[in-house]
Amino acid sequence: MPWSNQNGGGPWGGGGGNNNNGNNQGGPWGQGPNKPRGGGGGGNGGNGGPPDLEDLIRRSQDRLRGVMPGGFNGGIFAILALVVVAFAAFQSIYTVQPDERGVELRFGKPKDEVSAPGLHFLLWPFETVEIVKVTEQQQKIGSGSGSGTNTGRMLTGDQNIVNVQYSILYVVTDPKAYLFNVETPSTTLQQVGDSAMREVVGRRPAQDIFRAGREAISSQVRDIIQGTMDRYGSGIAITAVSIEGASPPPEVAGAFEEVQKATQAAAQVKEEANRYANQKLGGARGQSAQIREESTAYRERVVNEAQGEAQRFVSIYDQYKNAPDVTRQRLFLETMEGVLKNSNKVIIEDGKGVVPYLPINELMRQPAGAAAATQQGAN
Repeated sequence: MPWSNQNGGGPWGGGGGNNNNGNNQGGPWGQGPNKPRGGGGGGNGGNGGPPDLEDLIRRSQDRLRGVMPGGFNGGIFAILALVVVAFAAFQSIYTVQPDERGVELRFGKPKDEVSAPGLHFLLWPFETVEIVKVTEQQQKIGSGSGSGTNTGRMLTGDQNIVNVQYSILYVVTDPKAYLFNVETPSTTLQQVGDSAMREVVGRRPAQDIFRAGREAISSQVRDIIQGTMDRYGSGIAITAVSIEGASPPPEVAGAFEEVQKATQAAAQVKEEANRYANQKLGGARGQSAQIREESTAYRERVVNEAQGEAQRFVSIYDQYKNAPDVTRQRLFLETMEGVLKNSNKVIIEDGKGVVPYLPINELMRQPAGAAAATQQGAN
């Protein structure tokens, strides 16, 4: 090798010893490995080898004995004790958030008081805590929200199948009852809500769930769910039930839409017929009322005139009984006045023939020039 002539050293020069028998223990850096501290020998027979592992462990134990009270074994127990104490202290402190409440359990039995928001301490492991969220929560029920493929598919009162998606909004009013009276409150609420919705929808036609009846259905379902959960003592208050969607199954969606269109067309025609009937009926009622009013007015007028004529006749008859000649003469004159009022008048006097007649009434109605001409013609 190129570096073989450098006193048996490596490529960087320098050997680890002076023997020239080819057993040089030097490394490539020109020196052999360091010998263990504290002298040579040992298992390596005085040759430069790696440090003894047992010697290192023994010296580490000696140092630990000097540091820890009670020796090495006592220090191990002290460390374990400190770790256990620290872990117990960590488990004994817990925090309740503003939207949560805590229920502490002592040997598995819940305490009477409920932990309010803040930092709290308990004696672990004899006491534990269960945290419950008390703000409004939502439980969705319907297609895609449950494990079953037919979740939300219901039969209506008119034998139609609908898919209903709805949500139940609730709050926890009693954390102890919520934790210990019902095994799985969320699952129980979903099952009760599904049963209540099927009960209400099964009593109504499909039109109610699709249109204006949703509010009434939601109210009835909420009352049923609340009553059932109260009987279970669940500690849950139902705030609202919201129907988010209702649709027919995909297999019959087209036929159902056709039925809906026909139903809407029939309702529109019926509405127009009702409007036309109301219009005609209103006009006929108005005409009949007008005829009744006119007949009533005519009857009252004729009756009043007859009564007036009768009273006039009675009054004349009373006067006639008191003075028959005068009354007879007055009646004659009034009758002649009425007969001759609109006729041409000619006066004939016995022995004298026709007597000139001056029509004063006609002269008064005519203009002044025409009256003068008439007077001159009469002269």
